[in-house]
Amino acid sequence: MNTTIRELLVKFGKLPVAVDQVADEADLYAAGLTSFASVQLMLGIEEAFDIEFPDNLLNRKSFASISAIAKTIEVIKDSRKVA
Repeated sequence: MNTTIRELLVKFGKLPVAVDQVADEADLYAAGLTSFASVQLMLGIEEAFDIEFPDNLLNRKSFASISAIAKTIEVIKDSRKVA
């Protein structure tokens, strides 16, 4: 999953640093992720993982790091199993 997230970061994140040099726990906003890019990233993630972000997960914390994005995707997928 992290590989796909990194690919999406390259495509949509427009970070001023190489994504392969960003640690999974690193703060993506400190690395240069903008609010606009995070929205583009969210749309790319929704398409790639066939999910839809609920309003309560549309926040800075959900996109703070690669690990945070992966955890958020898992939460969304798990919630679909319950529903």
